Amino acid sequence: MLVAIAIPAQAEDIHQLARAVDDHYNHLHSLQADFTEIYRGEGAERVESGTLWLKKPRKMRWEYRSPREKLFISDGQAVWFYLPAERQLRKTTVKKLDDLRSPLAFLLGKTKLESELRGLSKVVDQSPLSPENTLLRGVPQAMAGQANEVQLEIAPTAQIVRIVLLEADGSTTEFRFAGWKENLELSDSRFQFTPPPGVETVEGELGP
Repeated sequence: MLVAIAIPAQAEDIHQLARAVDDHYNHLHSLQADFTEIYRGEGAERVESGTLWLKKPRKMRWEYRSPREKLFISDGQAVWFYLPAERQLRKTTVKKLDDLRSPLAFLLGKTKLESELRGLSKVVDQSPLSPENTLLRGVPQAMAGQANEVQLEIAPTAQIVRIVLLEADGSTTEFRFAGWKENLELSDSRFQFTPPPGVETVEGELGP
């Protein structure tokens, strides 16, 4: 009897939490946060960090500072990836983008967790980074064949503080966020990119 009662109660908790996250992000027009990106795969680990800005619609700027500088920018239509040390610039369009960072661009104004993550459920075999947070998992609809599962760590404020992507090849990419600043006045120029003189632009696939 207790099991029969607990399961619907937990499901309702997940529905309520998903709706709270949807409501939080769908009322925002811009975001800024410090991020740490952790990649684990084939026995290796890579840790990078920097600052992220998001602005409706689909604009984003990932400014990596450690261990090396690089930029990943979208103005909502075009996407640039620039490595200053190598004077290398790659460019593509949002429609052609196949990148683990791209779903974050859709957080603002279009969030619907239960549609985007199939089978959304609470993670019970792992603990969140902070005990007051809730860890959810689901199968990403928009990343079929690329990521088998997405985990979201959600704070009591309904903010997403961590995203873990379990990729099809067995590797994981984790994003941790801190210092969220919401509804800042961000100029569109922050999400545009002009190649420095002498830098060749290669159009095609992007990658880290």
